[in-house]
Amino acid sequence: MIISKDKVVLINYTLKDKDGKVLDSSVGAEPLEYIHGNGYLIAGLERELEGKSEGEKFSCVIQPEDGYGFRDEARVFSISRDRFEDGITIEVGMMFQVQTAEGLSIVSVVDVDGDKITVDGNHSLAGQVLYFDVEIVSVREPTENELTRLSLQNSIGGCGGCGGCGGGGCGGCGGGCGSCGEGDNACEGGCGNGDCNCDEVGCEN
Repeated sequence: MIISKDKVVLINYTLKDKDGKVLDSSVGAEPLEYIHGNGYLIAGLERELEGKSEGEKFSCVIQPEDGYGFRDEARVFSISRDRFEDGITIEVGMMFQVQTAEGLSIVSVVDVDGDKITVDGNHSLAGQVLYFDVEIVSVREPTENELTRLSLQNSIGGCGGCGGCGGGGCGGCGGGCGSCGEGDNACEGGCGNGDCNCDEVGCEN
């Protein structure tokens, strides 16, 4: 079976930068499973996978425009501490979802200066050329439950830019689209598992 729209695909992958440093990999862990053609992976990698078959191995180079885009310094901005939920200890490296004019966006804290919190809305791999080694483990038809879930997701706007592949989240959304961060520390353990709602910055369980 070849990879095409809505097929369920299982892959092993290793992502490296231009210097050969490994940035992300499924090797030694569970392979990545995703439904093809629905934005779970970055556009360039999905395009490379299209039409390939179970058992194939390949390497590819993804340019920034087909990966995480180019850095935009306008996406680095400051937020007052009082915009965050009370009681949160805010530290550099923490991630939150914020409501922007373009919709929900994940940002990372890059500086804490008193009550001024500086966040960066660029993906950590923005502007980088990505080097992938990929093995296609399996390709299958989706189950009825998977199709129903996919239909529901698409009806509410898709995955919302949850990350795609590389840099700590290959194709996943940290537990569900619309969760309030990536990782359990995003709201002191309350987020990243799909059980909270976002309001501007921070979370409300």
